[in-house]
Amino acid sequence: MNIGAAAAAAGLSAKMIRYYEQAGLIPPAARSSAGYRHYTEQDVQQLRFIRRCRTLGFSLEETGALLTLWRDRHRASADVRRIAADHLSALNERIRQLQEMAGELDLLVRACSGNDAPSCPILNALETPAAAPRDRNEKLSP
Repeated sequence: MNIGAAAAAAGLSAKMIRYYEQAGLIPPAARSSAGYRHYTEQDVQQLRFIRRCRTLGFSLEETGALLTLWRDRHRASADVRRIAADHLSALNERIRQLQEMAGELDLLVRACSGNDAPSCPILNALETPAAAPRDRNEKLSP
């Protein structure tokens, strides 16, 4: 199948397929006599695998490692688990950071009267980030 059909079957764009090829996640596609890329069902399976990894937030490096393990029928599941567990840990840390940022921003939004007055605690806090409260119980000065 051509790149358009492979892209549709894998749920990717042709541009992403070319990118994954360039990044080395998939080997260069076979070419027709006219120079067009040709993909097999096995290629499409690999592309679906990559898409699913990327949907779960795995980096290109992690996706490459998982793809290598997926292709290796003698792999140790411990290797797969380690990559997934490390990624889960990184996701949980990112969630914690986002929740902290959301908490800070919530305090700033609630402290702003949102009226026609020029005084703005949000801008004041952004001007001096060290002054931004870290504790939800801490009062903001207007």
